[in-house]
Amino acid sequence: MANKEGHRRFGNVRKLKSGRYQARYPGPDGKLRPAPRTFPDEKSAARYLVLVEAEMLKGEWTDPERAKIKLGDYADRWIDQRPNLRPRTLQLYRWTLKKHVRPYLGDVPLGTLSPPIVREWRSKLLAEGVSVGMVAKAYRLLRAVLWTAVREDEILKANPCRIPGADKESAPERPHLSLAQVNRLMQTMPARYRVMILLAAMASLRFGEITALQRRDIDLDAAEVRVRQQYLEVRGEGLTLGPPKSRAGVRTLSIPVALVALLREHLELYCGSAEDALVFSLESGLPIRRSSFNKLTAWKKSTTKIGMPDLHFHDLRHTGNMLAAASKVTTKDLMARMGHDSMEAALIYQHASREADKSIAAHLNAQLEGLTPGGKKKAKKKGAKATKLKGVRAIEGRSTADDQTIVGQERTQDPAVGPEDREGDDGAAGVLVGVG
Repeated sequence: MANKEGHRRFGNVRKLKSGRYQARYPGPDGKLRPAPRTFPDEKSAARYLVLVEAEMLKGEWTDPERAKIKLGDYADRWIDQRPNLRPRTLQLYRWTLKKHVRPYLGDVPLGTLSPPIVREWRSKLLAEGVSVGMVAKAYRLLRAVLWTAVREDEILKANPCRIPGADKESAPERPHLSLAQVNRLMQTMPARYRVMILLAAMASLRFGEITALQRRDIDLDAAEVRVRQQYLEVRGEGLTLGPPKSRAGVRTLSIPVALVALLREHLELYCGSAEDALVFSLESGLPIRRSSFNKLTAWKKSTTKIGMPDLHFHDLRHTGNMLAAASKVTTKDLMARMGHDSMEAALIYQHASREADKSIAAHLNAQLEGLTPGGKKKAKKKGAKATKLKGVRAIEGRSTADDQTIVGQERTQDPAVGPEDREGDDGAAGVLVGVG
């Protein structure tokens, strides 16, 4: 824009030897910056300077020099600057970036990313056979990285990830068992792991949560189980003990009274006397690895016997959720029992009442007693021996598996541990992970 004697109030325009025009302007730091492109005439260059000045006045200007950083480098820095991410989450983010983002977009400068480029990237992944679920995870990760570039670092004016529905996963509905089927599955298990099956279903526990339970977490008098931690498998590090999947994952759960006697007998037979002794462990007392659980229990053979060969251990949690939902408590109370947490619903779930949780346990207890010899009378009889479900033999005997060999094995594809367990981990604002 002209001022006096041909001088411009903001920036300047000069004609290049090529005949095109270059616009330059001072940034907030006083440094003169050239426009990212040249212009066919002086008026076009002048209009560009007017727009840049307006962005600066409104606080919307972004430094094009900073936008030259490559996406791959920026994404690496984005991950490194999140020290609170758990090891398994870091592993998942880095793997997703390396496998599905960097090969396609890693060398693209942030400032040149656009919705068409993002759409083309996503289309390539799908065309190459990457699953819809994995593409959605990669898209959410990319979008989260770029939101930081927009909102915090102010490198970009807008997020180019704008594809409606691209962040959604349409996972197939997982199976769930009836209580009678849970009973039959228990009967196929080695005695050491029978109560583990029932507790996982009755308390809606994740694999990592139930294997991390310690004697101190079981209150038989109150019929409660406290979830404080979980085991995670991190490649290169093995089993690591950490907090539950989400903030809501730390919880105290009421369990059916009919389960208390079974759990008491299990503790006497298979759990050490120390307060930190694992409730469910190998014969050696070591924690149970995800990758070895199917070998310890002959999981595939056991699930085939009950007519559900594709059942995952995580489906026991799904079963517990379905059984609890039938007790007709409110959604927030049900989600609190499950240990679910999300940015949108955190304030709702964290204030769930203990009374509602006991209502769920009472509902489950009524169903469980229906499969118990003598029903309520036997469950309430003082000093009675351990309650046993129909057809379930007394919890006795030892597993013949070689514990030391199994513990040392590397993680493999395990039909007992489904995709929900292998991928389920908390992420930055739920980037990669759905509810489990």
